[in-house]
Amino acid sequence: MKNFARFLLRAFGWTLTQADPGTRRYVLVFAPHTSNWDFVVGLLAAWALGLKAHWMGKHSLFRGPLGPVFRWWGGIPVDRSRRGELSRQMAARFAAAEHFVLGIAPEGTRSFSDHWKSGFWHIARAAGVPVVMAYIDYPRKQVGMGASFVPGDDLEADFVRIRAFYADKRGRFPDKESTIRPRAR
Repeated sequence: MKNFARFLLRAFGWTLTQADPGTRRYVLVFAPHTSNWDFVVGLLAAWALGLKAHWMGKHSLFRGPLGPVFRWWGGIPVDRSRRGELSRQMAARFAAAEHFVLGIAPEGTRSFSDHWKSGFWHIARAAGVPVVMAYIDYPRKQVGMGASFVPGDDLEADFVRIRAFYADKRGRFPDKESTIRPRAR
């Protein structure tokens, strides 16, 4: 699967980069997310890098014939109406596993939003694992993993670091890129 995924990425003109996070347990933030194609390119990149990454999706995606396929691809169905419990549930998954990578698109949508959801930050803090920033950059046709950090006590300060990393990355539809800041309180 690894070689086939690398072949497909190359065939469509994508280059792949990877900074070693130095751990086998982390939250992988994937942005910008502006197109359904992001999932396909991101999944191919994960396979090409040999990552056994998990990702969360709304539980309704896992109904019907695609449910088993999504689970096989690492999908974890979640009920987003039960706020607050998700960080604890994901922290428990990290605690139970020697190797666990959880990929999250923090925009939570392919459309423009004036903020990112901060669940990835809360999950990483609750689990005591770093955040690794992964990206897709359509103008350069690059996809990969970059810098990482351990979330501190200051959400705003961590978002400054995140904004700096993604400043030069563009999605397929730049006008749909969400503002990289937490939701205003």
